[in-house]
Amino acid sequence: MTSLRPRHALAILCAFPLAVTAQTTQPTTPDSQVQSLQDIVVVASRRPEPLADVVGDVSVIGPEQLRAAPGDGIADILSRQPGVQFTQSGGPQTATGIFLRGANAQHTLVLIDGMPINGSTSGGAPFPALDPAMVERIEILRGAASSLYGSDAIGGVVNIITKKGAQDRPLSAWANVGYGTYETAKSSLGLSGAEGGWDYSFSASAGSSKGFDATRRLKATNQTNFEHYPDRDGYRNHAVSGTLGHQWAPGHRIGLTAYNGYTDGDYDAGVDLPNAYALSRQQAYGLTSTDRLTDWWDSELRLSFAKDSYDDRAYQSRFNAIRRQYSWINTFKPQEDHQIALLLERTEERVQGSTQYDQNARNTNAAGLIYKGRFDRVHTQASVRNDNYTGYGNRATYSLGLDLDLTDTLQVGMLGSTAFHAPTFNDLYYPFELYTFMGFPVGSYAGNPDLKPEKSRNIEAHIQYRTADTLLRATLYENRIDDLIIYQVSEPIPFFTEGTMRNLNKAVIRGLTLTAEQRLGDTTLRASADFLDPRNDDPQPGQGSELPRRARQVFHLSAEHRIQALRLGAEYQYTGNRYDDGANKVRLGGYSLVNLIAAYDFSKSLGVQVRWNNALDKDYVLVDGYNTPGSNVFVNLSWRM
Repeated sequence: MTSLRPRHALAILCAFPLAVTAQTTQPTTPDSQVQSLQDIVVVASRRPEPLADVVGDVSVIGPEQLRAAPGDGIADILSRQPGVQFTQSGGPQTATGIFLRGANAQHTLVLIDGMPINGSTSGGAPFPALDPAMVERIEILRGAASSLYGSDAIGGVVNIITKKGAQDRPLSAWANVGYGTYETAKSSLGLSGAEGGWDYSFSASAGSSKGFDATRRLKATNQTNFEHYPDRDGYRNHAVSGTLGHQWAPGHRIGLTAYNGYTDGDYDAGVDLPNAYALSRQQAYGLTSTDRLTDWWDSELRLSFAKDSYDDRAYQSRFNAIRRQYSWINTFKPQEDHQIALLLERTEERVQGSTQYDQNARNTNAAGLIYKGRFDRVHTQASVRNDNYTGYGNRATYSLGLDLDLTDTLQVGMLGSTAFHAPTFNDLYYPFELYTFMGFPVGSYAGNPDLKPEKSRNIEAHIQYRTADTLLRATLYENRIDDLIIYQVSEPIPFFTEGTMRNLNKAVIRGLTLTAEQRLGDTTLRASADFLDPRNDDPQPGQGSELPRRARQVFHLSAEHRIQALRLGAEYQYTGNRYDDGANKVRLGGYSLVNLIAAYDFSKSLGVQVRWNNALDKDYVLVDGYNTPGSNVFVNLSWRM
């Protein structure tokens, strides 16, 4: 595919209204309205607001979509959304990364109930320890967002909202039990309610799977894969989450949220380590006080604690990272349709484990302003934030977005924003380590304390048509990333390599995302197309000009039809070719996947859901040398009180 040129993308955007105006809108009922009109999201401005009022590219994975994916992991569910690609090294229990709009995996900020959980050592989120059974919905904000959240949000933000359940009655409960391919068994249950000013919820889940062989015998170049060990690599996991809140006076509420997820997962490490496995745990706890101080002044004070742990039993290595965060947001509404939020935030990071880092602590103090307003048909949001990092000083970021309602159904908009990503403790402070093979030294690695934060500038434009039954949107974007951190190897002597991280590259990621949704009575049709140009704009010797593991084209099609209590659905996904390595020498082939869905409600309380992923048993690769699931079926029985 040739590069996505601005004039080509603009031509598509200009033609978009012609396709929009050709739509015929049919009379609708409340039951047939597009769900996105009704969603309330937090991720776009750090305050609850209707999705229809959001300035920016935001979407929501709601309860219905989550129920239609029993047995799937968080990354699988996210990968079916526009602008999202992912990598996985041999199953849901292994290393997993999300590419949001083509940015690196460490450039996607992941939150649980608004609390950041990106690892201080790895930079990525511990997806194996996140269980969808605990999740009520997922909010996705695409585009640079450091002016709202600080470091890591170069590609965007994923906010995972845990289950709160029905809190408008004294007691409700639910339970699931399911079984599928690879001897995968999962179960979960929960309860929730509210009475006398108190509200509560509790959820728990457990699962296990025999899994499949994580690695392939040969790599894409037909070379032997020395990581391969011919066995089945499974996992065991469990998770609990809960909330407890009390409204002690009108407009005043204090609440506690908690999440604790754990995975014991197998992986392959070659014939010398036949029983390789690792333990991953993610904990996140938050205490929040929300107070309506006056008719025009709201306050939210939050204390949060997050801990991610990784214990590799094959290599006897352990990493623990703790993140304590204190935030205070005061929102002022001087007049209708206008609000200003003042943010004060402090983050404390601490790491420990079997590796003794040269430094194991850093702090960040931040202050920000967020303005959101409406002037007749013009919607605007502006934000500015300054983060003061230990060892780096001040990092200022900003964002400005404008949406114009041309008609009641047609909207155009633009947004410009900046972001940054602070290097991880592994990048900066990992101590010198010597690698040996058969007793001989072959290389070494050490952190680089002179690294600078990666910086990005993002600009995007969109046009959108929306009615009760129809949603069409085209988004054109460009994200320029400077001081990109890469692994650099030198060869001072034969057969010995020294490696470290350096700020060597610049990247320019251009893209166009087209999305559509149409409801026709009991049938819902959805489609999306992503055209991506992920360029390494300043390749070093030995590097290619394309960022690895990102496909230039991704297409999604889905259809769902209801026949009274029966729901039938089908999904199609095409992912194009991409390179596995930075040198652009190992090409991974494109692939197509077909998934089938069925669900039947025996009553208002009891139902069954069936999902058949990769129905055509496509053999495909996400990371060179690692296997992916073949044709697999999962059957779930659900009960709701």
